[in-house]
Amino acid sequence: MKMKNVKILGGGCANCHKLYANAELAAKNISAECEFEKITDFKEIATYGVMRTPALVVDGKVVSYGSVPSAKEIEAWLK
Repeated sequence: MKMKNVKILGGGCANCHKLYANAELAAKNISAECEFEKITDFKEIATYGVMRTPALVVDGKVVSYGSVPSAKEIEAWLK
């Protein structure tokens, strides 16, 4: 399995931190190699077409925004 690039988009709110933690847990649960990035610059976030944060981007594709998916949900996107 090749390394996944995982980006958490958001201003650093509690939900952003929770999403980051869930993504890390998901990667650990399925032994996925992931490179994690936090994107807090709203100009950069806007380039993804995201209007509500937090958002989760896996390998350049927005898979979730405006909510905090569970680690179990994120596992499916990382597979």
